[in-house]
Amino acid sequence: MRERAFCAFLRRIRPSNISDDRRPHRRGNIMHTQDLSAWTHSHVFDTGNHAAERGTRLVMLITAITMVVEIAAGLWFNSMALLADGWHMSSHALAIGLSAFAYAAARRYAGDARFAFGTWKIEVLAGFASAIFLLGIAALMAGASVERLFAPQAIHYKEAMAVTAIGLLVNLGCALILGGAHHHGHDHGHDHHGHSHGDGHGHSHHHDINLRAAYLHVLADAATSVLALLALAGGWWLGWGWLDPVMGIVGAVLVGRWAFGLLRQSGTVLLDREMDHAVVEEVREVLAGFGHGEDGTRVTDLHVWRVGKQQFACIACLVTHDAQLTPQRVRQALSVHEELVHVTVEISHCDHGPIAAHPARHAHG
Repeated sequence: MRERAFCAFLRRIRPSNISDDRRPHRRGNIMHTQDLSAWTHSHVFDTGNHAAERGTRLVMLITAITMVVEIAAGLWFNSMALLADGWHMSSHALAIGLSAFAYAAARRYAGDARFAFGTWKIEVLAGFASAIFLLGIAALMAGASVERLFAPQAIHYKEAMAVTAIGLLVNLGCALILGGAHHHGHDHGHDHHGHSHGDGHGHSHHHDINLRAAYLHVLADAATSVLALLALAGGWWLGWGWLDPVMGIVGAVLVGRWAFGLLRQSGTVLLDREMDHAVVEEVREVLAGFGHGEDGTRVTDLHVWRVGKQQFACIACLVTHDAQLTPQRVRQALSVHEELVHVTVEISHCDHGPIAAHPARHAHG
């Protein structure tokens, strides 16, 4: 009885205690049900690469099998070059496995609203992790090879060369598999109003970083196999036993250099350090078109970052005396650049004297 009386009391006082800013917005007695679809859009900025996902899964399986064979053969035939090749391939098996997993995870969580700008960077993160692991493998290869230089052991050259040749053929086959998928993401270049994109800081980085990581892993492993064959041939025919560990060191340096390159490329994207990208300069050129003399529009803040292989997001803050300038006009002007898939514009109208020049290049990035 006491609970029912209390509930009745709440029903009587509730309408009068709800402040206006907490009540549903109504027009007369009709709830405001404006369709917002015209102002919203999907945050799935990158559609993935299904061919690459299938290719990486297949190559991961092939690489793992070959890795086991080469390591076992290296131990059996006592070849440092063959062991180095097998260890190198183990890093490739893990890295390519990470690539395959990243594609699957990015696809699975593509519609998850917790990812504010989509899931594409899961793929980039896989490339970054692969590079870190590869640096460790390179250090192990170098250490073991140096040890063999000072403590050489007998090598069964003929058998080791046969296994290495098989590994090389496997690597070339895997390169062909990934090369087919890589072709779909190859940079064909763009031209927007006279702005041609080529190499350097242009749009040449449109490659799928995750696929590129897997592809270069396979190519680097093929190069290591070639070095192993040279080392084994020199040791067998010329008696240069020292060539085997030396080639192991050369292979370690090759892997390390490649790992640093991938680390730098993926880290640049993960840290959004791309304010020197060509598309940023193009955005500045478009925004500069709204400036008219000393009283014109100025850019006070600009942020551009990558949200997909070829897609960018942009936040631009402008201050202006132009009462007719709207965010819609700015977004329409920027729409000529198809790579800008998420644009946010903030405009502040200044009513106190001319606006001091504020170079766009010094905008925060």
